[in-house]
Amino acid sequence: MKLFASVATTADGYLDDASDRRLIISSPEDLREVQRLRAEYDAILVGAETVRRDDPSLTLRDAEARARRIARGLPPEPAKVTLTVSGDLDPRARFFTEGSGRKIVLSARPLPALESVAAVIRPDGPITPSVLITELEKQGIERLFVEGGARMLRWLFAADAVDTLRLAVNPALRLDHPCGAPRLDIGTAYRTAPHTEARFGATHVVTYALRPDREAEDRRMLRRAIDASRRCTPSATSYCVGAVVRTAAGDCFEGHTHETSPTRHAEQEAIAKAAAAGADLRGATIWCSMEPCSQRSSEPESCTELILRCGVARVVFACYEPDRFVRCCGAQRLRDRGVDVCAYPTMAAEVLRINGHLFR
Repeated sequence: MKLFASVATTADGYLDDASDRRLIISSPEDLREVQRLRAEYDAILVGAETVRRDDPSLTLRDAEARARRIARGLPPEPAKVTLTVSGDLDPRARFFTEGSGRKIVLSARPLPALESVAAVIRPDGPITPSVLITELEKQGIERLFVEGGARMLRWLFAADAVDTLRLAVNPALRLDHPCGAPRLDIGTAYRTAPHTEARFGATHVVTYALRPDREAEDRRMLRRAIDASRRCTPSATSYCVGAVVRTAAGDCFEGHTHETSPTRHAEQEAIAKAAAAGADLRGATIWCSMEPCSQRSSEPESCTELILRCGVARVVFACYEPDRFVRCCGAQRLRDRGVDVCAYPTMAAEVLRINGHLFR
């Protein structure tokens, strides 16, 4: 998933004041640019504190932006996402009552009052940034636009989960009495990242690229993995999956489920070829048409465990494994162990079609 954090601050680095009113920091021109940017994303994320304090609608008011989304086959508005530990969210908030996009709430507890106005997701354990990303990818969300607030930003930056930071500063605005006001507090490492600068009215905007954009390459390599999966012989007990592994030195090895053994998965086949060639898989990337398995009955080691044992640094896949045979948690386990995991759920439909024999 790509996380784009959009932050507006005063000249002295505050995100808001400490009063009950809502402080407008950005210029009208910058607010229009934020509307344009929102339209490029699948969902908008804010913290529950922002929902309670600011009561934002997070709607897409730009008619041209809505039209562009519809022309691309997307819903008129992005989904809206928030998360809560306390469960203190009012179903009458504008977050829930305004806009045509989906409303999604990740919660640590049951929220019966919200079930009629939002999709409530309750993860098995604590809500961490990796859990947030995994659950939203399962909802088909690839690109997430993060609008705060301060606690949410600190949480995501501490986990190194943000790909792009857009920092909009109003140089003419300073707080006279900042005591208790939320402040941008995400460290300074982003300042050394590649960046671009622009002005929107009185607002000075710097956009930092915190991670390289690998989407074009990922989609090309996933296409190769999906094509490999078409060579599988359909089975009633396993998915047709393809995998491509590339070492840090640039050598590629490809495999598909049951290519050489009736019990081997695609990841095993590709990694076995790499091992036979004497390749070092530490720091490698593997592209799989489907999420690596986390539980096996036919072999002692799951593909997730194999990937971890080999030191693969990055895992990319198109489709989360459906809960047909087991409840797979490969992506979450890999993320929890520090592996860089990225899913492209817009490519999942083709993977499911290839496995249609299991769902008829």
